[in-house]
Amino acid sequence: MSLNIRRVLKLLLALPLVFCVPHTTSAQKFYPDDPLWTTPPPRDASGALSRKLSDYYDFLSNTFAELGEEQPDDDDDDPETGYIPARDVNTLGEVHDGGWYVNRHYRHPMTIDDLVRGVGDTRAPSLDGPWTVIAGKTEGITPGFTIRDSSGRRYVVKFDPLSNPEIATAAEVISSKFFHALGYHVPENYLVEFNRDQLRVGDDVQLRDSLGQPRPMTERDITEILLNVPRTASGDYRAVASLFIEGRNLGPFRYYGVRKDDPNDIVPHEHRRDLRGLGVFAAWLNHDDSRSINTQDFLATQDGVPYVKHYLIDFGSTLGSASNGANSPRSGFEYLFTWRPALLQTFTFGLVVPSFARADYPRLPSVGRFESERFSAESWVPEYRNAAFANRLPDDAFWAAKQVMNFSDAEIRAIVRTGRYSDPAAEKWVAETLIIRRDKIGRAFLTKVLPLDRFAIRDGSLVFEDLAATHGLQPPQSYSIQWFHFDNRSRQMTPPPGAASFALPPAISRATPGEYFASKIQGADPQRTITVYLRKLPDHLEVAGIERSW
Repeated sequence: MSLNIRRVLKLLLALPLVFCVPHTTSAQKFYPDDPLWTTPPPRDASGALSRKLSDYYDFLSNTFAELGEEQPDDDDDDPETGYIPARDVNTLGEVHDGGWYVNRHYRHPMTIDDLVRGVGDTRAPSLDGPWTVIAGKTEGITPGFTIRDSSGRRYVVKFDPLSNPEIATAAEVISSKFFHALGYHVPENYLVEFNRDQLRVGDDVQLRDSLGQPRPMTERDITEILLNVPRTASGDYRAVASLFIEGRNLGPFRYYGVRKDDPNDIVPHEHRRDLRGLGVFAAWLNHDDSRSINTQDFLATQDGVPYVKHYLIDFGSTLGSASNGANSPRSGFEYLFTWRPALLQTFTFGLVVPSFARADYPRLPSVGRFESERFSAESWVPEYRNAAFANRLPDDAFWAAKQVMNFSDAEIRAIVRTGRYSDPAAEKWVAETLIIRRDKIGRAFLTKVLPLDRFAIRDGSLVFEDLAATHGLQPPQSYSIQWFHFDNRSRQMTPPPGAASFALPPAISRATPGEYFASKIQGADPQRTITVYLRKLPDHLEVAGIERSW
């Protein structure tokens, strides 16, 4: 059910030969190098063009148009399930490392120091010399500017609103560290404190006035910007300095379709597991602003070949923040606009109070509206429809939920601490809310499929981890198993004799290298099964693939 990206790229390269070479395409299910954990070397994407996306267009098109390919209502698409499965995964159902995503904390456990460090912690703006303002911030809803420090590095500097000191800067830093650990490409974000004397205007810096006309930026403009941001107890200014990402800026990506100017972008975005699962991560952190405008593509290089690298950016609207203040009570509960709530409020003159309006929030200006009591992992929504989130299937949600549940209480508290809240109550509230929301995500999604993972062969048996039991979501369950000899070309399964337990059947020990076997695992619900495929090698067995049904 998964799409092997390497094979698709090879097929694209081989298309000119299709009609002059005898047809020898193999129907085999697995190849010797499965499962692949890294995308193939990229093809040259130097022809990719920069683009911009209007906020208004993005909202209107996603709200009122049907964008992307949707999951079917019947069984016409896939003969096995009727669903459109994720197509950017390997034979284990895991996402490849590459320009979209890199497996980190779940597959390669990170230490608390690694989690706190995030994407990097060694390139904060230098305070050894002045910061030169080289541009005013013209996008977004909070004041800011672009600086060059004394080391020549460039940063976008963003501030908190006067009404809610620390709310956006803490959210930006904390969430970027979580998204990095979860596998996404994010900028290096640094909390900085500085005084007015640190800044000076660069040469020939232009601003646009209220009529859109350019004019020279002055020292007074910097002072006026700083008049609209809060100061710390010591009188300094607190901000997030986001290090410029290397490469040519190509503009945002969309959550549906593909970039036609990127030869490596072959999976429709609505069918990418890393984007479908992102909806679960966004729900956890209440990243309701998870839309195209808060993404960025850059032209990077790998072994001298230009390719498109995809980033998530701007996390100021997470953890109860709306960047310019506390988030709306509606955040995460309803889209900005849908017909039913709009009509209900219209015809009842607003007398029907939605349930989210009864949520209890702390009186913590640096937190805003972030809670766990009314949070529902399954019904959480961003500000408006996201095609990838809407296409999520139970196995996509399981992939995401197991990663959320992998964060321990101590790890969550350590990451939250990097937000440097001055009020200990704010730090405590955010950490405890994340812990409760984490557990709700686990209960909602881990058991929608058989919650088994980390399959391996150990001491002559097939072993695995029952994640629901590991995380205390349910007692350990009993599972039955059926073994099969699997023909990799015909895909036929033949039960071997004497195979009724998780111990490897005798037929496997007698098998020759290159043979395949399958084990079908089932719990109390016959609809929820896992088929684990094993490949015999000269000196051991390896897990070649996993398929889940629900």
